[in-house]
Amino acid sequence: MRNAIALGDGFVVTTDNSGGIGEKAHDVVAVPDQVTAYFAARVALLEQWAALADPVSVLIHNFTGPDSWNAYVAGVEEVFRESNLELPSITGSTETNMELMQSAVAVTMIGKQGLVPEVGELEWYVYGTPLVGNEVLDKREEIASLRLIKEAMASGLIRKIWPVGSGGILAEYRRLTGNLQIEIEADIDIRASAGPSTSVLIGINVDDIEKARQLLSGPLYKVNETNSFRNER
Repeated sequence: MRNAIALGDGFVVTTDNSGGIGEKAHDVVAVPDQVTAYFAARVALLEQWAALADPVSVLIHNFTGPDSWNAYVAGVEEVFRESNLELPSITGSTETNMELMQSAVAVTMIGKQGLVPEVGELEWYVYGTPLVGNEVLDKREEIASLRLIKEAMASGLIRKIWPVGSGGILAEYRRLTGNLQIEIEADIDIRASAGPSTSVLIGINVDDIEKARQLLSGPLYKVNETNSFRNER
């Protein structure tokens, strides 16, 4: 599992938070609160999938204020709607005693693991472009699609998934495989932050590569392991 915490009996917890992104005057990135919650929930959901789990409950930790609660809930609901998943129960809490100058929210998911699929000989790909900050809003067509990831997982085309976060593609691939050097068949920075997991590493059986390419839209880059440092940008 990536950043999931195992609770026993197949239950896992994942979470993501966001600060200084929202509708307050002092926020660093100005976006609707619904968008902020959407991307936090997106990361938590991808972490669930990496642990081979689907959420059964969602907690929203709202430090922005009571006026943001409904928008945060709507952002979480959007993630489940996009993924064609049944919406689990949503609960949480709101800070009402202290008013903060910047927005802050966290989304936590409790999920239940399913059956572990059989895995053959995998090839690893980067799906989606690493984006952060305002790039996430300006280049949404380059973000890995939750709906298509779920479809590819359900059909067996994606066997493993590993979200890319602020550490970048190289750091996450090292965590995943232990291999230190890679190169990508595209001119992208493998050290760049992928923000709210706009990129994911996906493992595909070698016999399913072409089918996966047909299903997945957006950027899809082959990962090649190498002992060379020439493409470690």
